[in-house]
Amino acid sequence: MAVVISLAVLSIGVTGRDVQLDEETRRIEGLVGLLHERALLEGRDFGLRIEPAAYEFVVYESARDRWQIMDQEHEFRHRELPKGLSFQLQLDAQVVVLKPVDRNLSSDQTPNPQVAIAASGEGTPFRLTLQREASNAKASVDGDALGRISRKNSDQPEKRT
Repeated sequence: MAVVISLAVLSIGVTGRDVQLDEETRRIEGLVGLLHERALLEGRDFGLRIEPAAYEFVVYESARDRWQIMDQEHEFRHRELPKGLSFQLQLDAQVVVLKPVDRNLSSDQTPNPQVAIAASGEGTPFRLTLQREASNAKASVDGDALGRISRKNSDQPEKRT
C-alpha cells in the first residue's frame, strides 16, 4: 500500500501537478511545432496520427500518394503513453473516437493522420487532451489553423467556454 501511495505522490507531486502529463504535452507541443517549421522549410506535408494511448508522426509521400510513418527519425518515432494515461482528441470542438492502428496492415492501408501540417505551415485546428485514468488530472496541447501551438499544464484549471 505504501509503495502505491508513494508512486502516486511522485507522479502527481505535492503541488497538484502531474509530471508525466506535463512532460508528454511538452514533448508533443515541441514536436508539432518543429514539424510546422520543417513543413515550411522543406515544402512537405506532415501529420500526427493519434491512438487511444499512443501517437506517431507521418509524412506525405506524393510520389506514392500515401502517408508514411517517420520511423527513420528517432524523435518522431511511434510513442506509447505511460500506463494510466490516455488521449482525447477534439477537432472543430467535436470529440473524435480514437482507435488503435492495426500494425499488421500494409503501409498503403494505414489510416490517415487526424492532424495535418501542410507545406504552407497551416494545420488542422485541434485540442489534444491527456488524462490520467485514476484521477481527474488533465493537460492539453492546442493547435490553430495558422500553426500556433499552445499547452496547458495539469495544474491549470479548465476554462469554461
